Parts: sequence; structure tokens; C-alpha cells
Amino acid sequence: MNNQLSDRINSLTPSATLEMAAKARELRAAGKDIIGLSLGEPDFNTPEYIKDAAIQAINDDYNAYTPVDGYVELKKAIITKFKRDNNLTYEPSQIVVSTGAKQSLYNVAQAMINKGDEVILPCPYWVSYADIVQLSDGVPVEVPTSLENDFKMTPEELEAAITPKTKMLWYSSPCNPSGSIYSKEELRALADVLQKYPQIIVVSDEIYEHINYGVTKHASMAEFEDMYDRTVTVNGVAKAFAMTGWRIGYIGAPSYIARACNKLQGQVTSGANCIAQRAVITALEESPDRIQYMVDEFKKRRKLILDLLNDIPGFKCNEPEGAFYVYPDVTAYFGKTLNGTKINNASDFAMYLLEHANVATVTGDAFGNGNCIRISYAASVKEIEEAIARIKKALL
Repeated sequence: MNNQLSDRINSLTPSATLEMAAKARELRAAGKDIIGLSLGEPDFNTPEYIKDAAIQAINDDYNAYTPVDGYVELKKAIITKFKRDNNLTYEPSQIVVSTGAKQSLYNVAQAMINKGDEVILPCPYWVSYADIVQLSDGVPVEVPTSLENDFKMTPEELEAAITPKTKMLWYSSPCNPSGSIYSKEELRALADVLQKYPQIIVVSDEIYEHINYGVTKHASMAEFEDMYDRTVTVNGVAKAFAMTGWRIGYIGAPSYIARACNKLQGQVTSGANCIAQRAVITALEESPDRIQYMVDEFKKRRKLILDLLNDIPGFKCNEPEGAFYVYPDVTAYFGKTLNGTKINNASDFAMYLLEHANVATVTGDAFGNGNCIRISYAASVKEIEEAIARIKKALL
């Protein structure tokens, strides 16, 4: 009955991360012992002080519809957070709270992109960027980067990708899937290129901001005075606060973009969940130091997984500076046959690991870079050690 569905939905690619997670669940249901390193989800519980705020909100009878763009108190907390952590000054009219940062991104795309507009995506990029752009009738323009340059786009690469149709640039820092972080100096160099093209709007996805291992200080494109009115800063609480299921994201943006996102959201989902919003007020008002214990643990796991992967012939890794993923180049296995399975690309390799090592990863094809796979280390030390041991054995 696909002929009854819209061309829009028939052309939409399923999320590769969610698809791999679903396959892993199916195999577990069939009795397979699958270790899941595919989803970008912390394995910590939401901190107690945040849960306590949610419980208090329930007891205080928060149960009614919320303002479309978020509670006033939450918008104030977001404004305080932006000033404290990013040296960014916003007014309430520039803030829109949504049901997750994914909705924030979708709102911006729908509000800004016309048919045929081009959106530059440095590769690798988060799995949903290209599809969100295409759903908005835009054209994703992928800019390849290299492992040797920590998967970061250079000013020369950016300028070469710009055409008269370029409308936007989207990137994440720290990056999902590579863990790379653009320094303030690197962002300034990109901003210098963008000064020649005043029509280009930037989306800076900073959802992994606080998962930073201290090598490169976090920087925001909107910090630059000449980019502030051209930048949408996207953030949320899913990753650093272990609140993936609470579904709260937000933007700081020029007022006209924020108004457009508010207008769209009012016709689609309206305001985000009331209890989640009250909890996020507490999450953002408290010092980020209160979640440092999770970052410290991720840093230990990063060292562990890199040490283990670097001991497997054919895996080529850089050292991610943030987030909780490694993104190894596995092209050494392309063209080989392993246990009767021909490995032609990263998708074949990821499926081979699922079927022969019982480990779920994600193909790099989903992130615009077909040379790599993404492996999450948001898992216990025991799971990481066992998973990499299985991978190593399956590749011998």
C-alpha cells in the first residue's frame, strides 16, 4: 500500500541509529546476547536533584497545557545558562523550547528552507540532518573531511561548497559522531569566510557541550558579534544530564527565526511536557559541576575503548575531544571476505559485527562518511571490554 503514502514519506530514510537499535532488540528477543553500542544514550540515571524537581512539579499540580515556546521561568533559566556558559545574551523572545533538540532542528529547517535551498553539512554529521533538510525541500551539500584533520571542515572546504543557492550551514560541536570540537579560532576562520556571504544562516548544534574532555574549550559561533544575528544555537538536556527520554531541547536565535519556530510549533505539537520543563529549570539553574561525574566516567571509558580498538589491526582511530563516540576508519576491511561474508562498505561491516560478534554499531554511511563506523562508549566498562573482545575475535 506504499502507493497510498506520500512521496515525502516514501523517500524518507529511516534513522540508521534507531534502525540498528531495533534490529538489536529483535535479536535479543530471539535469544541472542547482543551488546548495544549503537544508540547515543547515557547509561546513567537522571540526577536525583532533577528528579526531585519533577516530583515537586507533580505535587504542585503542574498538569495543564504549557506555553508553546516554553514556561517563562524555563526561558529565564535558558537565558541564564547561555550567559553563564557561552557568554551569549538573549531575550525571552529569542528562546523557543521544544520536545527535544531534534524538534528544534526540524522547526528551524521548516521555518527557513525553501525548495532548492542548499544546506552545507560538514561530514560526518548527525544522522538526521540530511533527512530533515530534504523533508524541508532543501538540498544537503556534503563536505567531506578527513580523520587526519579530526573530521573538521577547513575554511577552504567551506568556501568551495558555497554557491548562489546556499542558505544555511549546519554543524555540531562537539560532533556526533566524531567527537571533534571546533576551537574558537577555527570557528572564527569559518566566520571570516561567511562574512563574504551574508545570506547564509548558521545552525550550531551544541547538545554535547558539557561532555568535553578539556583539550579544546567549548566555543559558540554566536559569540562573534558579526555572526550573532545569523546563528541559531541549538541545545538541550538529553546527553549531559542523562535526560534522553524527558524530551526537552531549545534554541537561542534571532527573534524573527524564533517567532517563526514558535508559529510552526503551535500548529504541530504546541508546548513541551509540563513536568519535564519544570525539571529542566532546576537542571539548568544548577552548576554544570554537578554533572561532571558523568563526564569523568566517559573520559575513562574513552581511554579504555581507544586502547582496545587500537589493538585491532585495520582500525584507525583519532582521539575524540567530546561526546561519547569513537568513529574509526575501517576501510582496511573493504573488499575482504570474513566468514563467508563479503565486506564492500561500512554498512556491510556494521552488519557483519552485529551478526558475527553480536555487537550493534552504526554504519558511517548514515553520517555522510562511508569509511567509518560509529561506536558509542555510553556503556559499562564490562560491556565495552566484552564488545571489543567479540569484535576482535570476529575479525581474526
